[in-house]
Amino acid sequence: MCGIVGLYLKNTDLQPTLGALFEPMLVEMTDRGPDSAGFAIYRNQVDQDHTKFTLASDNPKQDWKALDADLEKALNCDVQISPVGDHAILITDGDAGQVQQWLAEQRPQIRIVGSGRSIEIFKQTGLPQDVADKFDLINAQGSHAIGHTRMATESAVTTEGSHPFATGLDLCLVHNGSLSNHNRLRRQLERNGITFQTENDTEVAAGFLTWKLRQGMSLTEALEAGREELDGFYTFCIGTADGFAVMRDPIACKHAVMAETDDWVAMATEYRAIAHLPGADTARIWEPEPDRIYIWGDVQ
Repeated sequence: MCGIVGLYLKNTDLQPTLGALFEPMLVEMTDRGPDSAGFAIYRNQVDQDHTKFTLASDNPKQDWKALDADLEKALNCDVQISPVGDHAILITDGDAGQVQQWLAEQRPQIRIVGSGRSIEIFKQTGLPQDVADKFDLINAQGSHAIGHTRMATESAVTTEGSHPFATGLDLCLVHNGSLSNHNRLRRQLERNGITFQTENDTEVAAGFLTWKLRQGMSLTEALEAGREELDGFYTFCIGTADGFAVMRDPIACKHAVMAETDDWVAMATEYRAIAHLPGADTARIWEPEPDRIYIWGDVQ
C-alpha cells in the first residue's frame, strides 16, 4: 500500500504556490506510506544547451564545492551546484553523457536521481512531512509536481528504493501496486544495458520505460508496450516536462482519483489528498478508467 499524488497548474498565476498546494497532498498520504517519501518538481528550466542533474549522497559531509571544481577542470565546462539537504542540483553546459561517465568513475558514491532541463527529484526515508521539510517543499515554485509515500512490501526501506524513479530526460515514475514479473523483466533489461540500484519492482518499470524510450518510442508508445509486458496490479503516475501521465492496469484494483478545474489538474490515490485545493468542491472528479492512458502536456 502506497500513496501517489500529482498536481499540474494550468493557471500560471498559481505557480509561486505550487509547494504550498502540493505539500498537503503528499502529507495526507502518510498513513498509506510512512516508510519513505519523494517528489519531483518541474521548475527553473535551463537553456537548451544545458542539463540539470539532481544528485544524492549518503555522506553528510559531501564536498559539493570540490565536485564543482573537479568537474569543471576535467571536462572544461561550466558547472553550478546548489546543495539541498543531502541532494544537490547540478547545472552544466558540459556533454550530459560525459558528465554521467565522469560521476560514475570519479564520484561512484553519488547517485544521479534525475536529469533533464526542468526536473528536480528529492526523496528520503522517513515520514512524508519530515521529507517535505528537509527539502523545503512548502516554498517550492513551479509548474507541476508528482509525489509518492511508500509502505515497503517487497524491498528494503532505503533512499534508493524511494520513489520517484527517473525514466529519461525530464521523466520520472511513481507507482502504487506490485509487479509479478519484475524479476524476469529485470534480467531481460540488464541484458539490454539497463542498470539497477535496488531490488524494487518500480525501478524495473522505470527501467522498462527507459529502454523503450531509448528505442525511439514516444511516451505513449512506451506505456502501451508496458500494458503488454508489465504484469501485476498498478497505478502509474509519470512526470513529464509539460505535465504528467496516469495509467492503470486492466483490472484497476489500485485506488486512483482525478480532478480538474480551469486552474489545475490533480490525481491522487484518495480524494482526501485533493480536497483542500482551491475549487475542489466544484471540480470535475472521476476515477481513471482501467487500461487507459491519460496525458497532460506536449509529450505524446
